[in-house]
Amino acid sequence: MNYRLAIALIALTSSFQSSIGAQTARFERFSYDGRTPDEKAISAGEYRNPVVSGYYPDPSVTRADEDYYLVNSSFAHYPGLPIFKSRDLVNWVQIGNAIDRPTQLDFTGRKISEAAFAPDISYHDGIFYIVNTCVGCKGNFVITAKDPAGPWSDPIWLPFEGIDPSIFWEGDRAYIVNNRAPDEAPRYNGHRAIWIQEFDWRAGKMVGESRQIVNGGVDITQKPVWIEGPHIFRKDGRYYLIAAEGGTGPNHSEVVFRSDQLWGPYIPLKTNPILTQRNLPSDRPNPISAAGHAKFVETGKGDWWAVFLGVRPYADDKYTIGRETFLAPVSWQDGWPHILDQGQVVPSVARRPRLPSNPPSNPPTSGSFSYVDAFDGDYLDLQWIGIRTPKRPFYNVAQDGLEMRAGSRLGDLSQAPSFIGRRLQHHVATISTTMHFMPLKDGDQAGLAAVQSDQSNLFFGVTRIAGKPAVALYMRDREAEETPIATAPVDPRREVTLTIRTDNGKWSFDYSNGGRKRTLKSGLDVTFLTTERAGGFVGTVVGLYTAKPR
Repeated sequence: MNYRLAIALIALTSSFQSSIGAQTARFERFSYDGRTPDEKAISAGEYRNPVVSGYYPDPSVTRADEDYYLVNSSFAHYPGLPIFKSRDLVNWVQIGNAIDRPTQLDFTGRKISEAAFAPDISYHDGIFYIVNTCVGCKGNFVITAKDPAGPWSDPIWLPFEGIDPSIFWEGDRAYIVNNRAPDEAPRYNGHRAIWIQEFDWRAGKMVGESRQIVNGGVDITQKPVWIEGPHIFRKDGRYYLIAAEGGTGPNHSEVVFRSDQLWGPYIPLKTNPILTQRNLPSDRPNPISAAGHAKFVETGKGDWWAVFLGVRPYADDKYTIGRETFLAPVSWQDGWPHILDQGQVVPSVARRPRLPSNPPSNPPTSGSFSYVDAFDGDYLDLQWIGIRTPKRPFYNVAQDGLEMRAGSRLGDLSQAPSFIGRRLQHHVATISTTMHFMPLKDGDQAGLAAVQSDQSNLFFGVTRIAGKPAVALYMRDREAEETPIATAPVDPRREVTLTIRTDNGKWSFDYSNGGRKRTLKSGLDVTFLTTERAGGFVGTVVGLYTAKPR
């Protein structure tokens, strides 16, 4: 553990212990076992898509010497903007979170699908840069770090509106491109534009004129929607602009434009898009859909690769695990980049990049895997996230367990609830925790929560109802209030083990108390946790939760 983290943890522990009351839950383990249906075997020369499974959308990648770094959107989850490192573009290890101090960004009042949108990471002159948008906060900003593992600087706020900024470096000069309103009255819903302006990276400010370089998208007469996620790069003396088009659902795509001058004009490829799955039959087996929002990276060998987002619905357009990070080679044909021919499916298994392999992380980020967190260290693993920026500590890792003080309930936008979780990364998984909790008042809660949004979530755990302790299952389907699903008596003086078994859109809930295992509810329809039903841009996060009565 580095010195900065150690000092922060000492302060957190001291503050938690000074504020802890009698109403505290203790969790002694958290386990996860996720399975990929119909998983194909891969050879030593192949890789499996997605390369980062679960809710890791809007990937951006950069290369520094022989290492590659990846960052993803995180919205109002905290810590935010997860940073990954790889040497082969396939096996990724999380090394940090760029937003890990409450002083950097304040997500108070932000809904889960607001706040930190699509980031872009780049490297220049020994410094790493992330440009990002905090929706509902102060807008667009840049942060920097000498080490991508952190610490990252406090934000430097930028004056332009819109979302999805990225930096293009040309020599010692930098330019920011992003999605903004068009320079005319919008012609239709979703009419946006791409703009460019120079960024003085030494002074941390925008300079010179701001110019619109794409209006609407590839063909504005066809009313293309939500041109976003732009990136500019240069190859063989030409400038290329890639961007997402069509929205984040099944019509998502990636398109490309080309220019002889940085400031344009940018001409679209006639056969756009260069990546989409929107014209494929929805009933194809094990579909990957909504592919788009790409960024390219060139390897030291001169090969080009794209990271991009996609989803793996378990039925129709239903998925609970969010948008994921995929990898594909980029080929060049007649001076244009191509990822997939239209009508070609995103492969679940493909040939690896020509790079030295590095071992997968523990746990891996792709395929079937399992892990157990026994809370036997001094701090939580980097994969644990909460909701909104915490104003005061609510948990403490100590003595082979995690203690969590009851706090605000899910859905209260004014503060961070007492919830920490990990991304659901498979549609078929078994998630379990062992805990001790004595509810003192009706409505006290502690156990597992699965959270897709502030008003679409479920709670499964120990509570008190009409003066009697119980194990209970509640759900919210785009509602402010919980709906009870099932309850049963429980003895809180004894250890309680809670287990959620996910099977695509049907989840089952088991518990044991005093050595006897029972099923509280079997086959609950969790369509309310899908993006299709709940809306927003995130995936389901499952973890530990404690709450006071309302």
